[in-house]
Amino acid sequence: MSTEMTELVREDGRVRGVRYRTADGVTGEIRADLTVACDGRHSLARRQAGLRPREFAVPIDAWWFRVPRLPGDRPAALAPKAAPGRFAVVIPRETFLQVAYIGRKGTDAQLRARGIEAFRADVAELVPEFRDRMDTLRSMDDVKHLDVRVDRLVQWHVDGLLCIGDAAHAMSPVGGVGINLAVQDAVAAATLLAEPLRNGAVGPSDLAAVRARRILPTVAVQTLQRALHRALVAPLVEGRRAGPPKPVLALLHRFPQLSVVPAYLIGVGLRPEHAPPFARRSPVAG
Repeated sequence: MSTEMTELVREDGRVRGVRYRTADGVTGEIRADLTVACDGRHSLARRQAGLRPREFAVPIDAWWFRVPRLPGDRPAALAPKAAPGRFAVVIPRETFLQVAYIGRKGTDAQLRARGIEAFRADVAELVPEFRDRMDTLRSMDDVKHLDVRVDRLVQWHVDGLLCIGDAAHAMSPVGGVGINLAVQDAVAAATLLAEPLRNGAVGPSDLAAVRARRILPTVAVQTLQRALHRALVAPLVEGRRAGPPKPVLALLHRFPQLSVVPAYLIGVGLRPEHAPPFARRSPVAG
């Protein structure tokens, strides 16, 4: 923990591990038959391996913060609170509420220049029930900017290195599916690579098999997110609409069972992955 990878170790054209630095400044080297890059959308491992993603235009950035969760709070998870030019999504956690404030891309400097008081007022306008707890945001340092990106690698590997999660495909926060896809990538990688690793021979074809299994849900989810950006998100942050399209709301009101479809796509996904038998724990007798 608290250790960063600083450089890939390469020998004979193959990745053989990583060099690292701890929080105390101690440096070292770890060698491995396979290095898995799950270091996010700004992946250093990906960059040093020479893997370049295909990027797609995105109209939004996100700012994350948290406020206390009070007794009696019953927020509707993932239900957006919208106003012209911005919207917020509240995610309930056990002891706090995590909030994603969504606005136009490239406006972080402008938002920070306005200061914490203006930001508190903006949030209180969007979510009035937070008005009495916005002073828990002491400064703009408590508001974390997410540079939203949607991209994906054409190739997820080089010999000895495999990229998964955001390192292979950065997702929009729309729908909150990025972590789901990352975990599914990891389960697929473990399932497909366990035997080659056991045999000490993980080749490029084994690594390519992970991408082959995971590329369909990745492309499908990104295509859906980009469509939502165009039809719903961009009109909101550009001030052309103050909420979801009325026909969509009317359809969901008339046929509430349709909400199962996005819930399934977000929670389960188009290609769910399951732990292989060798990785499952035996049930504990009650």
